[in-house]
Amino acid sequence: MRNFECVPAVLLLADGTVFYGKSAGKIGTTTGELCFNTGMTGYQEVFTDPSYFGQLLVATNAHIGNYGVKDADMESNSIKIAGLVCKNFTNQFSRKMADASIQDYFVKEGLVGISDVDTRSIVRHIRSKGAMNAIISSETTDLEVLKSKLASVPSMEGLELASKVSTKEAYCIGDPHAAYRVAVLDLGIKRNILECFKGRDCYLKVFPAKTSFQELKAWNPDGYFLSNGPGDPATMDYAVDTAKSILNEDKPLFGICLGHQILALAVGIPTYKMHHGHRGINHPVKNIQTGRCEITSQNHGFGVSPQAINDSDKVAITHINLNDDTIEGIRVIEHQAFSVQYHPEASPGPHDSRYLFDDFVKMMEKAQKPVLQ
Repeated sequence: MRNFECVPAVLLLADGTVFYGKSAGKIGTTTGELCFNTGMTGYQEVFTDPSYFGQLLVATNAHIGNYGVKDADMESNSIKIAGLVCKNFTNQFSRKMADASIQDYFVKEGLVGISDVDTRSIVRHIRSKGAMNAIISSETTDLEVLKSKLASVPSMEGLELASKVSTKEAYCIGDPHAAYRVAVLDLGIKRNILECFKGRDCYLKVFPAKTSFQELKAWNPDGYFLSNGPGDPATMDYAVDTAKSILNEDKPLFGICLGHQILALAVGIPTYKMHHGHRGINHPVKNIQTGRCEITSQNHGFGVSPQAINDSDKVAITHINLNDDTIEGIRVIEHQAFSVQYHPEASPGPHDSRYLFDDFVKMMEKAQKPVLQ
């Protein structure tokens, strides 16, 4: 661990709002859509979640870095956020098991951030005005230069990003002799999702985002999984077509987050960009089938249309968000397919939602049994 000297930094929002602070991580300039996460802990899991690709993250917790970083806490092979905005960037860490300080980690990963800003004010601004693009710079505080750079940043709406974070080559995880084979379409998957399947006697083959259904089917899986990931689902016709083909085969299908949105699109339910999204580890969701509430982890800026679902005879709502009544889970009525918008592999409850993996395994087990004549 080493000391570091902060230099002046600036955060400029697309609507012209400016915040001045100090540098965190690499000296440089970075852009992306500004969003916030309400989690009090687990910052490294958030930084490495591929669903955050292309976004500047505002941490609402006052201290970031106080327990350092550890390789085992990564949800992917690298930091995926485009930049960090925080109040206190704490380089000195207390956790004995930590592998490095957050500053050394950010420099190694090439991440630009800003600290010593009023994150409460920034979050209130986003909640009021909505998610918007922004730029962080510790290279220059010239606002005209930064405005020019920011003007060229595309909106998150209309961006296809999943293929940019997906694996480039297929790979396998688990015991080849496990009871169940699951074909995973990697749209930006988190490692702990794979671990949750692996711990339930599943052997997984993880395929690149644009893999054809024929290639997935050729592996002869017992079920299919559509992963989480970044970007606008409405741009992902390739994944929607794959989901339609899976539904036509009528083998068990499970989707999480972006996978939930892809499944909805596959049955004719449109998606929309949310005002400022759901991101945190304290979101209450009601399972309307059991009546139980789950404390959930969430990270999404798009949702599925409640009105279209209410008008559809193809899907049934299984979960709703108790904060704003948005759709958190669906079941395809005539197929073995279901999905949730939140992250059951995370541990906010801590295991309130892990039953969803069990439900999927039971679905595969039932599908494996021969039909008695």
